[in-house]
Amino acid sequence: MTGSEVPHSFRLAYVPGVTPSKWVRIWNERLPDVPLTLVAVSPTEAFGVLRAGGADAGFVRLPVDRTDLSAIPLYTETTVVVVPKDHLVAAAEEVSLEDLADEIVFHPLDDTLEWEQLPGKPAIERPATTADAIELVAAGVGVLVVPQSLARLHHRKDLTYRPVSDAPASRVALSWPQEETTDLVEEFIGIVRGRTVNSTRGRAPTPPQPKAKRKRPETGAGAGAGAGGKAGSGRAGSGRSTSGKPAGKNARGGSGAPKGAKGSKGGKPRRRP
Repeated sequence: MTGSEVPHSFRLAYVPGVTPSKWVRIWNERLPDVPLTLVAVSPTEAFGVLRAGGADAGFVRLPVDRTDLSAIPLYTETTVVVVPKDHLVAAAEEVSLEDLADEIVFHPLDDTLEWEQLPGKPAIERPATTADAIELVAAGVGVLVVPQSLARLHHRKDLTYRPVSDAPASRVALSWPQEETTDLVEEFIGIVRGRTVNSTRGRAPTPPQPKAKRKRPETGAGAGAGAGGKAGSGRAGSGRSTSGKPAGKNARGGSGAPKGAKGSKGGKPRRRP
């Protein structure tokens, strides 16, 4: 953004199973003057919405065409199989694709998993949506393998789910058009990545503060007195040195006068006879 251009809001798309509430709350705390508008999209239409400008950024499922879209992978989901509560699979803590070999496994048109080979037996007709497939599972027609967040989204009292150990996983990413990496997109990227409000990315750096000048120590006659008398020769007039011994005394307790001056008295020379 340049000049006085201020957007009315930031539009965030998200696919089913993604819960953006945590990031929306942080956005509202940091940018209360820029409302964030949520745009619910299906996995098949999410990239078209971003390319058409229907959203500034969006939570999507990988893979992403990096030709014109940028993406930051965020997390990988556990894959589960949805079954009726009285199904044999419900008795296990975890299953493999081999355990589903004899089951009709639905493969809806909006499936978010990338399969090299579809598990189980194919249904006569592919359900249009994951929600339609859930209805068929509840009717006891077959089972459905989906990311765990979608199993929770379509939760029913008569259904349950179990992890599938060797199924492909679904990865969620934040994506946006490469040519539209605006300041607000950068701000939202920072929120998703956990940057603090004081992060310098995308903001003007704080100018360095001038260092306080050090006060020069006093010199001259007053320096010793200013140091509490420690730099001097002891207290004035005390006749004592800094070691605490009387001034003018040598180590043997003498007067400090040189040898040879011992016979003199009062400093006067001795008269010759």
